[in-house]
Amino acid sequence: MNKSKGLDDRIFDWLNYTFLTLVLIVTLYPFLNVLAISLNESTDTVRGGITIFPREFTLENYKAIFEYDNLVTGFINSTLRTIIGTVLGVFSSAMVAFTLSRADFQGRKVISTLLVLTLYFSGGLIPGYMLMRDLHLIDTFWVYVLPGMVNAFNIIIVRSFMDGLPYALQESAKIDGANDFAIFWRVILPLCTPVLATIALFVAVGQWNSWFDTYLYNSSNPSLTTLQYELMKILQNTTMGSTDANAYRGTQAQEAAASVSPESIKMAISMVTIIPILIVYPFLQRFFVQGMTLGAVKS
Repeated sequence: MNKSKGLDDRIFDWLNYTFLTLVLIVTLYPFLNVLAISLNESTDTVRGGITIFPREFTLENYKAIFEYDNLVTGFINSTLRTIIGTVLGVFSSAMVAFTLSRADFQGRKVISTLLVLTLYFSGGLIPGYMLMRDLHLIDTFWVYVLPGMVNAFNIIIVRSFMDGLPYALQESAKIDGANDFAIFWRVILPLCTPVLATIALFVAVGQWNSWFDTYLYNSSNPSLTTLQYELMKILQNTTMGSTDANAYRGTQAQEAAASVSPESIKMAISMVTIIPILIVYPFLQRFFVQGMTLGAVKS
């Protein structure tokens, strides 16, 4: 009986390891393929057949990207909007979620319903632009931060997590003389670290990858450009077979940009945008898994 059980366990382990290995290969292959193409010589890339190793190694694809004049400015603005937008977005979403989780807040049902409705309906592109114009946010850095401070989806996630916390914690803090803000700051927020890290990842990735708001609101102001918007322009110029002479520093840089293929540029741009997120994600992965599951089941 024990031998049979041991054999079954070994078979299960072997099947499990085999399956997980296949999942790992399927997951890693696209990333390694993109990396290999980005490091491969452009004319050789056109031949195809590249797997996970570059056939003719070169850094010219990345050189062509980083020779772009506004890339440094875009990187700084993207970094600032990601940091500031994530901090303000997480804090404001947590404050709204705390208010809606309070049983003694009488307008919680009405506001919760209105928040859910925003997940299905929006004002549209033109009304959104008119709103940003009337708020005098056009051609300002804050158009990247303020519109996304309160996100209905993030609020619902945090509120669900807070609903699972014992209300006795708040009552005991009140007995000790704590006001609502002290309860939120000293009691609730420390307990919500997993779910706050989860939505911080959501907000940070959204801020880092965003470029359309730059196109809509700040495209005429080079000092407010973002990394994703500049990379989009590089890809567009390369795909169309044109090079903006004012965008690159010197004739040599223009020739380098013109010598790369759209496929190589596309893959190099993908790596430039993915790597910062890959660096941050491992530090938040533990909180990400915990935050997505703890608030899902109530006892």
